[in-house]
Amino acid sequence: MLSRVFPESFDNTFVGYKFSLWIFYAFTALTLWRSQHHLFASDGGAESIASIPLSTYSSAAGDTIVGIFALWGLSQLTIGVIYLIASIRYKSMIPLLYLLAAVEYLVRWGYVGVYKSIETTETAPGAVVNLPFAIACIVLFFFSVGKPRVGGQTTN
Repeated sequence: MLSRVFPESFDNTFVGYKFSLWIFYAFTALTLWRSQHHLFASDGGAESIASIPLSTYSSAAGDTIVGIFALWGLSQLTIGVIYLIASIRYKSMIPLLYLLAAVEYLVRWGYVGVYKSIETTETAPGAVVNLPFAIACIVLFFFSVGKPRVGGQTTN
């Protein structure tokens, strides 16, 4: 299994279950969409999505929060572009990318969510989806490294 996560070279071969590949495409689109919103929305998504009450902070503090959200959007764009490149040209990277995404979402949920709380007026989407996304990425990781069976035999 390690050779499927860390192959000697990345190529466009995907040996896992096809549905995990199609879900990766959707995950890529979601990541790219989220990135553009954090980059280009006037509030960076801080208030409109994450329900952070920007108007209760000083102007400088609010601007700092929006700036941090824009930087987060840039990070998401970078990750999304890596996902897109893997989707188009280096499909053998997908198991590794699922594993890294699982770690990211687990840390968001288990560490950042617990020890770095953020004041919100409502429950932010990240607080709801981080754990389910982490679990989904772990499950999809295993489907992305598993060889599907056709007619009782493992495919190559």
